[in-house]
Amino acid sequence: MTLKIRIDDGTPPYEQVRAQISEQARSGALPVGYRLPTVRGLAETLGLAANTVAKAYRALEADGVIETRGRNGTLIAAAGAAAERELASAAQEFAARARRLGCSEEEAVAAVRDALRAVYR
Repeated sequence: MTLKIRIDDGTPPYEQVRAQISEQARSGALPVGYRLPTVRGLAETLGLAANTVAKAYRALEADGVIETRGRNGTLIAAAGAAAERELASAAQEFAARARRLGCSEEEAVAAVRDALRAVYR
């Protein structure tokens, strides 16, 4: 596992950790079942506070990318299926909200495109 934290990036360090682990899990670079370092161990390696890494791990667990098994450590979960379910659920919630707001399908799609452009720049 290779993580690089760029302090001058403008992105909070916990988000950089979360995004990099998530991407490596999605790409298969970190296979299902891969045991991640402890929070303290990774924090030490990256020169970050343990709370920063813990925040990233909590977000990853909430996203279904990792799972913590007590003494067995923190492992990469079967993230593909969990991520797809989460994405579908978010899309359904957005579509329902857009309809309640009286937006047309075209307006809703335009709003999503704008949001994606802002995030994926």
